[in-house]
Amino acid sequence: MPYHYSYFYSKAVADNDGNVRTYNFRKGDPRVADAGQSDVFWTRGTYRLLSRLLKGGCSGSGDVFHPAHAIFRSRAMGECDDDPTQEQDDLLKDGHGGRGGRGTPGDVFIRTASEIKRVLPSIFNLKVLGEKGSGLRSRGEVQDFFKIRDRCLEEGTLFEDPDFPAVDSSIFFSKTPPRPFEWKRPIEIADNPELFVEGATRFDVQQGELGDCWLLAAVANLTLSKGLFSQIVPDDQGFGDKYAGIFHFRFWQYGRWVDVVIDDRLPTYYGKLVFLHSSEHNEFWSALLEKAYAKLHGSYEALKGGTTCEAMEDFTGGVTEMYELNQAPPNLYRIMLKAYERSSLMGCSIEPDPNVLEAHTSEGLIKGHAYSITRVKYVDIQTPRSSGKIPLVRVRNPWGNEAEWNGPWGDKSPEWRFIPDEEKEEIGLTFDDDGEFWMSYKDFQTHFSRLEICNLNPDSLSEEEMLGSDKRKWEMSMFEGEWVRGVTAGGCRNYLETFWHNPQYRITLEDPDDEDEDNKCTVIVGLMQKNHRSQRRMGMECLTIGFAMYHLQDPDNLPKPLDLNFFKYNASVARSPSFINLREVSCRFKLPPGVYCIVPSTFEANEEGEFILRVFSEHTNNMEENDEEVGLGAVDERVCDTPDGSPHDKRHVANQPEPEEEKTQDKVKEFFQKIAGEDMEVDWMELKEILDYAMRNELPGRSSSQDSVITMILSVLCGVVCRDTPLGQAFETKNEGFSKDVCRSMVAMMDVDRSGKLGFEEFKALWVDIRHWKAVFKLYDKDGSGCLSAFELRQALNSAGYRLNNHVLNILAHRYSTKNGMITFDDYMMCAVRLKAMIDIFHERDPDNTNTATFTLEEWVEKTLYS
Repeated sequence: MPYHYSYFYSKAVADNDGNVRTYNFRKGDPRVADAGQSDVFWTRGTYRLLSRLLKGGCSGSGDVFHPAHAIFRSRAMGECDDDPTQEQDDLLKDGHGGRGGRGTPGDVFIRTASEIKRVLPSIFNLKVLGEKGSGLRSRGEVQDFFKIRDRCLEEGTLFEDPDFPAVDSSIFFSKTPPRPFEWKRPIEIADNPELFVEGATRFDVQQGELGDCWLLAAVANLTLSKGLFSQIVPDDQGFGDKYAGIFHFRFWQYGRWVDVVIDDRLPTYYGKLVFLHSSEHNEFWSALLEKAYAKLHGSYEALKGGTTCEAMEDFTGGVTEMYELNQAPPNLYRIMLKAYERSSLMGCSIEPDPNVLEAHTSEGLIKGHAYSITRVKYVDIQTPRSSGKIPLVRVRNPWGNEAEWNGPWGDKSPEWRFIPDEEKEEIGLTFDDDGEFWMSYKDFQTHFSRLEICNLNPDSLSEEEMLGSDKRKWEMSMFEGEWVRGVTAGGCRNYLETFWHNPQYRITLEDPDDEDEDNKCTVIVGLMQKNHRSQRRMGMECLTIGFAMYHLQDPDNLPKPLDLNFFKYNASVARSPSFINLREVSCRFKLPPGVYCIVPSTFEANEEGEFILRVFSEHTNNMEENDEEVGLGAVDERVCDTPDGSPHDKRHVANQPEPEEEKTQDKVKEFFQKIAGEDMEVDWMELKEILDYAMRNELPGRSSSQDSVITMILSVLCGVVCRDTPLGQAFETKNEGFSKDVCRSMVAMMDVDRSGKLGFEEFKALWVDIRHWKAVFKLYDKDGSGCLSAFELRQALNSAGYRLNNHVLNILAHRYSTKNGMITFDDYMMCAVRLKAMIDIFHERDPDNTNTATFTLEEWVEKTLYS
């Protein structure tokens, strides 16, 4: 049966400076297309979905695309010649479709590949000093600026950084330098070196030979905010009395501020700085800042091919947005005005000429070059015929020279005669050859290709900066999380069966934006991946990441976390433009007030990584993890052994023996004594001996759910005591039994008097728990492999009576799962034992159920070691 739909293919191409252009290709029926798309071409045809490939049909093109690169859009119900429900079902069966709440086709996600081969720096590879209370724990000794400087001053030496030495590999990691560079200190370059000459301005940023104009544009923007600048470039250093050849700079990395220490040896050629430098010969803050940023990334060469967004984030801790100006929303200038009101950093660039490096346009602009936006303003204008306001933008070329816009509103253009003198003074109008110029918003949108906005987090602006100005702050919520193989790495919505395992975050939007005619809320969602594990000098390559948002119409009656059924029948209301292998994916949305759930994920399932999720809004947003509270719950009725089969708490079963069981306890004790000896207690080795017989095969009588606890215990003990007899041989099995660690933990769990042994009553209570845990394992080990998928661990432990959130599940997976994300029976039992032990210890100290407990250090060490 043929089906009518369209498919979409997207490709991003970038030059060496990191300027990206996205090409979109669509085929199919234009009636099911998104309106307003550009850079597209269309053909129409009827296609058949074959296996997991999409193949061209009647058009004769023979195109073949994998569904990972395709998005299917079904026709409206009345337009399809075939059964539309059948079409949706086929898409669902293929694993790349879904359903909305009203039976409409659901979410299908596309993957976009960035050809910028960026890597994530690993802060564990650097001996950086984390801010106090940041939670950052470095490996090994950190480089403390003040301690190192004091030591150098005491010894009368100049600091030489062993972690970023003055060698060629610190400049280029993939090749040798094109010519011999000489590392010199500022005191060897200039007679009177200064960190700042008459303060820091955007004109102190002059590009050198390195292709990092993206970084320079961000640095120039940084100088516009004194508070931001002093946060990155501390003013407690210089070339004065305490000069020791050491400097430090602060950058925002993975949600925390880190202090990066460097020496002041800089690459030179014939005595002149090779890379970033100031227009003043004896000013060095910009060159030293670039060196610190190069150290953070491993080398100077690593700074080629980045994006202004990256640098602006590292300087501010903000969330960035990208806009293709040929597809700009109609309210983009208003977005820019609001961004300027909130001190956001902005940059722009022009699509590069593939044949000419930094080609000049006839209007004086440079292609493939990163500019910074330093002002956005409606300027008063008075002409002989009328008066009003005109939207203008002030732009700066980081070269800082005469390469400026020569069109309307450029330096000395005739349009300025219509601007009142007081207005010119207010905007600080100058006509110097300094690389800075004004242009109209219309010309800006026409001649530039891309706009980047970095929205600052609320902590970036001081109260002093806010007072006496019209500046505002964003409201921000932030959470850190991780995708763990087999547990929380569920992949995108294309992988419906595991998608719901991803971390989930619930956000409540209450108040719409000020002056918003539609009474909607502006929300900026930023998903950043981070790298804490890589040991390579250059870090690791980016995962393909994205996110989706779902509206929760009745949040109080929905499960936490949202389950498979929710995502099967509910479509997203907002999501990232695509899944792409960049450090951060972000997007701006306008949503009605309400409750929403954000699901961040990698594109493929089982891709491990850590991330930071940030949400910016104009008014307060309440954000929390959409997850279960850690605690105890009811045992799955399928593994309960009460006569009526009703759910109950298994922890009380051992204390409620049936009358007939009491009559046989004397007999049981006789068997137990043969193993335990005169003290009627077993240690972990004797316990292992008992359990190994019981667990090498299915428990005796397990097929009958009505067997009593005492009967089960008798069967186990009989198997041990009657070893080497015909009766004992009935219990011989092939399994290797429990590990000694599990048996030790079981003894510790039940050992109330800390004797290292279990009495008969303790053993009997333990056996009840073991029966339930093993029954749960068998319930989920459907293939009889002796292993559970880590994705099944949450359900299995829920059935055993434990309620765990993603944080605990991730820790359990890190501790007990295999590389393939599988949990063996032995490790599953260890999970259950440790959980019961720790929860019981906590409840012992929290009798009033306040969810808090207090321990001395000695008690904490004792109880955690013996568990």
